[in-house]
Amino acid sequence: MTVLDSRPTGSSTVKTSPEMLVDPTGVSMSPVDDLGEGRGPAWLDDWLKAHAADVVAWRRHIHAHPELSRREYNTTELVAKLLREVGLKPRILPGGTGLICDIGHGPRCVALRADMDALPLHENTGLPFGSTVDGVSHACGHDAHTTVLLGTALALASATELPGRIRLVFQPAEEVMPGGALDVLAAGGLDGVERIFGLHCDPRLQVGRIGTRIGAITSASDLLELRLSSPGGHTSRPHLTADLVHALGTVITGLPTMLSRRVDPRSGTVLVWGAVHAGEAPNAVPQDGLVRGTLRTGDRDIWAELEPLVKDLVTGLLAPTGVGFDLHHRRGVPPVVNERESTQILRAGIEAALGDDALAGTEQSSGGEDFGWYLEHVPGSFARLGVWNGQEKQRDLHQPTFDLDERALLVGVRVMVHTALAALA
Repeated sequence: MTVLDSRPTGSSTVKTSPEMLVDPTGVSMSPVDDLGEGRGPAWLDDWLKAHAADVVAWRRHIHAHPELSRREYNTTELVAKLLREVGLKPRILPGGTGLICDIGHGPRCVALRADMDALPLHENTGLPFGSTVDGVSHACGHDAHTTVLLGTALALASATELPGRIRLVFQPAEEVMPGGALDVLAAGGLDGVERIFGLHCDPRLQVGRIGTRIGAITSASDLLELRLSSPGGHTSRPHLTADLVHALGTVITGLPTMLSRRVDPRSGTVLVWGAVHAGEAPNAVPQDGLVRGTLRTGDRDIWAELEPLVKDLVTGLLAPTGVGFDLHHRRGVPPVVNERESTQILRAGIEAALGDDALAGTEQSSGGEDFGWYLEHVPGSFARLGVWNGQEKQRDLHQPTFDLDERALLVGVRVMVHTALAALA
């Protein structure tokens, strides 16, 4: 078995022993149902039959030992060790977390990507393999993403022959802007790659179904931070100072409204404030204030225009107030825009892996996803992996109670394998 030790996050010792894989609670693992069993190819069926329990155990171990963005040292070493054990040669990224690894030979190459990082969020699932790290959890399903790609890699390594090269991209830091995808690109992770594909857990889709979409499937996401300054004063004499709280209110209500009149409403552009602070005393005009929020859009061209537009609108809104300001507009990630041919390849992979009934449509999300950076360089497609068991309450992503049906792990392996084969056909 391959198990990481229990030292603090950042350590990288891996211990191995030959016993049967166990989950983090010490209970022997039994395989979950394989919803695509018998659909082939034979080497994939054989590998999943032999290793279904291993796949579940890897996910449970990663889930129990979550690591924050760019601190995924143990997760990276676990993946690298398992890849090396089957003769592969992973290359860890210069930052020390995340890795790239090629399988197969030939001039043609397609990439499969998974993200590895956890969230700074307390887990409240009650699972026996719940997070052992206070305030950190895999509430977005990246433990599943990593496990799916790891299973895909080892299954592909068992094939006697592949039609080309498949690049595995185990990416760090998806949860921070502008995202670890830029680390991968800087390290040459897409050099020579024709197309790239990825999956993301979706608790609204039942396990065994995969949601696809041509065009934008996520949105661009930026962070805004606006700091205001005033001489301050007494609330009985607002005419002798610059009323900072009133100015804050003007921006808080006015900027979203002005954006809705200056940007095409079909673009799905929306600004929502998440934090505001100014003052303490009810009879004092404060000297400083702060408001933070997220600005999202589903349109790539509009995203490129938002930064100067926001600055102009803030300047106009605050000019009559006399309040000074400092605007920090942090551009985040572009929208994920699925290319048509790549999406058709992905759908063919899904059908081969699971049958026509597995295909589902999906709506564009307002959430951000740094997979969009890859699609600035090569065509590709990103799909939603159903993880709801169809019976219990749906538990949303980025919530302390998020969990998934582990049958989705094998579904994901089958879809990724077949998609890679279809892309190289």
